[in-house]
Amino acid sequence: MKITFLGTGTSQGVPVIGCNCEVCSSLDYRDKRLRSSILIEIDGKHFVIDTGPDFRQQMLRENVERLDAVIYTHEHKDHTAGLDDIRPFNFMQMKDMPVYGTRPVLNQIEKEFSYIFAAKKYPGVPRVITHEIKNKPFEVHGVNFQPIEVLHYKLPVFGYRIQDFTYITDAKSISSEELNKIKGSKILVLNTLQIKEHLSHLTLEEALEIVHLIKPEKAYFTHISHKLGTHHDIEQLLPDQVYLAYDGLKITLD
Repeated sequence: MKITFLGTGTSQGVPVIGCNCEVCSSLDYRDKRLRSSILIEIDGKHFVIDTGPDFRQQMLRENVERLDAVIYTHEHKDHTAGLDDIRPFNFMQMKDMPVYGTRPVLNQIEKEFSYIFAAKKYPGVPRVITHEIKNKPFEVHGVNFQPIEVLHYKLPVFGYRIQDFTYITDAKSISSEELNKIKGSKILVLNTLQIKEHLSHLTLEEALEIVHLIKPEKAYFTHISHKLGTHHDIEQLLPDQVYLAYDGLKITLD
């Protein structure tokens, strides 16, 4: 399995428009963060988790020429807004794109991209086949996905475990039952918004507590805001085998 971090930023991305803080002014490429998304390559298949507003730019940067399905974590715009840009994959692969999400996610997509689902479609609109998922394992092209339900304040959000890799974004709390699904993961990815307490996202301290509980071989933090600090400074504070992810980072799992 190969995982590419397409984006590691929060809803506004980094740098934030109009901000001149140390992080937003940084010349370190690791401090330039598009909206959060990952690409998973496994068994010859290519899956994207979330298509944020930067989806087109991410696909071009990584030279992605094939996409077999899109899986969504939740319905917020910074995770869904780029759906229209699956069109080139429709054209190249000459088939509809499978899209997986909970009923609230699919409802939001059908509303925001109503032209995709119109009875009389304008020529060239994206073509999708939607699949409703619930909090139980599902299979996409022979690959098993285990949802991990977390709470983003009060909004249910799905993280996913694929074999020994677990990806969780936009979490503030995770129940004991859902944490049990994560245990045994070799690689754990968690959202880590900032240092200070936040209503709907894990702080650095809270994310480290979960890593300590799960004890993966390696952990990576994503969905990072400019309020966390520079990549260089925060990495100095992290324990061994815990890292800040950055856009374009690639990791492999045997």
